[in-house]
Amino acid sequence: MIEFRIGQGYDVHRIADGLPMYLCGVQIPSERGFVAHSDGDVAIHALCDALLGALALGDIGHLFPDSDPAYKGISSILLLKEVYRRVREKGWSIANCDVTIALQAPKLAPHILQMRTTLADATTERLGFVGRSEGCEVWAVVLLLCKSASALPPRMEPAK
Repeated sequence: MIEFRIGQGYDVHRIADGLPMYLCGVQIPSERGFVAHSDGDVAIHALCDALLGALALGDIGHLFPDSDPAYKGISSILLLKEVYRRVREKGWSIANCDVTIALQAPKLAPHILQMRTTLADATTERLGFVGRSEGCEVWAVVLLLCKSASALPPRMEPAK
């Protein structure tokens, strides 16, 4: 029997002058970047949370706390590799993932192929903190596939 799980991730980071901007593991040319303990790749952070959430494995804040100096400036690609290793260890694999990025500037169209993922580059018509170029929001969703019943997480029982 084939089992499926869906995970949804969300992350948000402030934008500030003089910081690098990474999205999906790619440094995007920009004078502004994301404020973060790691490299601030908000897209990968959302994807990690989607993967972890699909299997009820917590979130990246729990797994890679910003209070741990080992993660200061770390590439989020390394975090994603560790998260996906844990997913595979449980017997699951990615069937599909989609990442949606809401960012006013810079435009991401020239970088989409390099980012190697399905992206929906959405602007917010200058609404809210994203529209004022003060931050970035990202949503990610994954569908995981498991072919082994022994790898299934326990089912949650309704509260009584």
